[in-house]
Amino acid sequence: MQIWRSLDDVPPGLGRTAVVIGNFDGVHLGHRQVLSRARELADERGLTLVAVTFDPHPMAVLRPEHAPSTLTSMELRAELLAEAGADAVLAVPFDRDVATWTPEEFVQRVVVDALGAAAVVVGANFRFGSRAAGDVALLRAEGERLGFTAEGIPLDGGPMVWSSTYVRTCLATGDVAGAAQALGRPYAVRGVVVRGDQRGRELGYPTANVPTDGLTAAPADGVYAGWLVRLDTGERFPAAISVGTNPTFDGVRARRVESYVLDRTDLELYGVEVEVSFVDRLRGMVAFDSVEALVEQMDDDVRRAREMLVP
Repeated sequence: MQIWRSLDDVPPGLGRTAVVIGNFDGVHLGHRQVLSRARELADERGLTLVAVTFDPHPMAVLRPEHAPSTLTSMELRAELLAEAGADAVLAVPFDRDVATWTPEEFVQRVVVDALGAAAVVVGANFRFGSRAAGDVALLRAEGERLGFTAEGIPLDGGPMVWSSTYVRTCLATGDVAGAAQALGRPYAVRGVVVRGDQRGRELGYPTANVPTDGLTAAPADGVYAGWLVRLDTGERFPAAISVGTNPTFDGVRARRVESYVLDRTDLELYGVEVEVSFVDRLRGMVAFDSVEALVEQMDDDVRRAREMLVP
């Protein structure tokens, strides 16, 4: 998988391409429908499939106070786009200059000059260019003028149209199962394991702690069943996962994701990059009156996580 970080990074002699365009945050099932159609066209016509996305999210530049938390880093997004059929990813550096491009200018610079598109596929609600003035109809008209075809694909979903906003809404309420339904896979966060206060080890449940930065979406505070994967070795472990600030104890203010690998107290994960994925919610976050009450609840959390995850 190639990731091009600017228009200048696109190699000369790329040849004609099929292009998909969008933020693609999360690469949910709606995005995958767009990529599936583009992959069909690329295979039929012998084209390279390029996914065009933006870094950072346009809202982070235009209205940073309203910018959404991200579901995927650019690196993970590229991995997921490749799994969905893309041959390469162009991450357009979004700034205030790019924000002034008219729809026609965006098409000329990105779609035609940089990528030599023969076919473009987008979501039916796709908007682009300065003040989001461009839509699928304009894209189709530009294609007729400049020599490429353009299609808009409906992003049909379950209770509502699949969207990154829908996934974030699910996560904000702790509905990781709903998020997984929209994504087509469990939602996951990645990070390097850091040394915590080691209180879990003292209680018999050592945890791998991954801080949350506030920019990446994390499920609502609570306890979840899920999986921890070591990204250096690929080893995958069932886990009971706590998200929050650990309100039973004073002094902990930063939110973090703490994963107890079921029935393992021998793992050394400090400094290891891991992926933590969420299968289902066990309960909300509670402040307990005593350590004994907390441990009793943790025993039950681990039992229920084991029932969900271990055959």
